[in-house]
Amino acid sequence: MNHPAKSIRPFIGAKNYKESILFYATLGFSVHSLGSQMSVVKVNEQLSFYLQDAYVKDWVDNTMLFLEVEDLQHHWEAMKVLGLPDKFPGVRLSTIKINDWGSEFFLHDPSGILWHFGVFKS
Repeated sequence: MNHPAKSIRPFIGAKNYKESILFYATLGFSVHSLGSQMSVVKVNEQLSFYLQDAYVKDWVDNTMLFLEVEDLQHHWEAMKVLGLPDKFPGVRLSTIKINDWGSEFFLHDPSGILWHFGVFKS
């Protein structure tokens, strides 16, 4: 089946919606309000997700997103400079991990959403 899609946008929850908006803006994403309880967060013009003022612990604790980047080392260094763990309680940034399939590092957002930032081997 052919799917002539233009985008895919997952929905993620937020324990503290205003704090999560500030976190993603600090991360460099653009946040656009869609009302009092939802925003679209854009990584760039093609990549985005919906951030909701909704928190279900089991759902959020099991949410993971993978963002493939071109230069992992550069991306990690730029993120480290932001000092996100010092600015937002509960945020954790790992070091780069080398795997059989490629490399990645992890970032937990203030609600516990686990982000994987990575590159695949060619």
